[in-house]
Amino acid sequence: MDLLALADFNLVARHGGFGRAARAAGRPKATLSRRVAELEASLDVRLFERGARMLKLTEEGRTLHQRTGALLTEINETAAAIASGGHTPRGRLRISAPLLFSQIAMGKIAAGFAARFPEIRLEVTTEDRPVDMIEEGYDLVIRVNPAPDQSLVGRAFLRDRLVVVASPSVARPTEGMAAPAVVRGSLDQAGDWKVKTPDGELRIAVEPVLSVSSMVMNRDAVRAGAGVGRLPVSLVSHDLAAGTLVHWGDIDGPEIALWALYPSRRLLSARVSAFLDYLKSAFPTGEPDELAAFLADK
Repeated sequence: MDLLALADFNLVARHGGFGRAARAAGRPKATLSRRVAELEASLDVRLFERGARMLKLTEEGRTLHQRTGALLTEINETAAAIASGGHTPRGRLRISAPLLFSQIAMGKIAAGFAARFPEIRLEVTTEDRPVDMIEEGYDLVIRVNPAPDQSLVGRAFLRDRLVVVASPSVARPTEGMAAPAVVRGSLDQAGDWKVKTPDGELRIAVEPVLSVSSMVMNRDAVRAGAGVGRLPVSLVSHDLAAGTLVHWGDIDGPEIALWALYPSRRLLSARVSAFLDYLKSAFPTGEPDELAAFLADK
């Protein structure tokens, strides 16, 4: 197989079209088209479906891209490291991170990482949806309690838990009464929140009065006295210590785990390894108080 043609095929697949790939690489579009056609002829399969306005990978093309794209990247990185006489991580690193973690911590993490590794061009985007790492060109994704995925490997680097908190101005409900609540999602969520307290399990009756779309908005509304809220302890530790919020109990449920995920490879990218090591140095034990201290030091 012609490795140069294979590299051109992956270039076109990564950019989603001959024109975009040609502009990104500074190569003639006709050359890329010819190289891909030659590769298709040598394999006797069609790798792209060519429409009037779009280019889409065939099933065979998607399989070839998934299995060879990472290997070609590793070859290029190895060649660059040998040429430079060292193993300094360099090149582009694309990361997808969830909204809350991006809002409260990712800016500081990204700045520190960029300062330590100036030859890495870091690109961070915020996505709560499950992204397709291969199709969308991400090197690493950060996700909360991700579902098992056989195509990805990774590690949990932070753990958190949900707590029920309220402003001191919000009275605890008496029997038969419900506390006003700030929620994410539908306002039709009246019911009980089961919490753990030093005195045992407790059920708190709640009546949603305000719905918001982010944890930061939720925290701010609860802090302002709108009602009781369920929030990560790392996000409210400072308020609890200062007395601006009161702890009503811990939510009885599974812990929150933040995972760093990357494509399953025999040889891990030096850029991804460097970022994983940086996360480990920022959060050595991965406990909620480490994230709280990290946020308080912003």
